[in-house]
Amino acid sequence: MGRRERRCAGTGEALNEDRLVRLALGPQGLTPDVAAKLPGRGVWVKATREAVGLAAKRGGFARGLKTAVTVPPDLGDQIEAALARRCLDHLGLARKAGALALGFESVSAALSAGKAFLVIEAADGAADGRDKILGLARRGALRVLGCFTSAELGVALGRDRVVHGCLLQERLVRRLAVDLDRLSGFRALTPADWGRADRTPPGE
Repeated sequence: MGRRERRCAGTGEALNEDRLVRLALGPQGLTPDVAAKLPGRGVWVKATREAVGLAAKRGGFARGLKTAVTVPPDLGDQIEAALARRCLDHLGLARKAGALALGFESVSAALSAGKAFLVIEAADGAADGRDKILGLARRGALRVLGCFTSAELGVALGRDRVVHGCLLQERLVRRLAVDLDRLSGFRALTPADWGRADRTPPGE
């Protein structure tokens, strides 16, 4: 992502691109372009479901594109899905780079040794193991990602299921954090009953 400012089609705010999502105008209408690489005309919207709704309601997409455009009723869901895939792709790249510890024992060891920079817990994992990992994560003031199922994590990471994981390189966490922050405008990054696990600032 670049660091230029763009104007949100929904709120009218001038924001850094890292806080926005680009929508490209193609033959099928508006398409989420979360990597901001698709050709052709585009319009930017703040990465929140509310801002997408405002842009649709107020005609912000048409104004930004200077043409009539049909807004899909599920556009917010499309953006959420695209951002989720992008976050999972980040994890897959970290796995290939050898910068991801997986499994309860490996993650516990990395946390205890102060080598973890972000914790990943499957949304459908067992509470007892998760609570132990979360306790170690809170002790180190680490951010926790808990919005993907064990099957979703498994597909991204080349396993049947993944329940526990952690990133071992701060550089990769900072890269992922941009897209996690954008995704958080559309879904909670951890379930509400996990407490304060998702409230640590990214990369800190």
